[in-house]
Amino acid sequence: MSVGHTEVTDSPVVSCGEEHEDCGIREVLDRIGDKWSVLIVVELAQGVRRFRQLQRAVPGISQRMLTLTVRRLERDGLLARTVHPTVPPQVEYELTATGRSLTHLVRALADWSAAHRDSIARARRAWDAEHPDSGIR
Repeated sequence: MSVGHTEVTDSPVVSCGEEHEDCGIREVLDRIGDKWSVLIVVELAQGVRRFRQLQRAVPGISQRMLTLTVRRLERDGLLARTVHPTVPPQVEYELTATGRSLTHLVRALADWSAAHRDSIARARRAWDAEHPDSGIR
């Protein structure tokens, strides 16, 4: 939204033509929005990391899930994997240019989250008080 923009519009945020067409956007957002990908992108934004460094930097991620996530990010062209011919093989990961272009968006989301954390917490408390048996948390 531009600084001078004050109107509320009815137009969709993303429009691909047909009403239910998603232009492939859902697939990309599913990858970027999954539980682990953003955390890995955030870590790699700080520089090249080895597998174990990534695993230590992302608490709670299993070896299998880290392997799957970095492979998916590599497949999507967001990170590059380099294998050094040592014994045992040394593997390093780094963001590609496309992956680096994502970091400013992740930063904007983190900034937005920090700026709205208190109001979201208040809204949740109010909603929970009105709906004590909802089971939603």
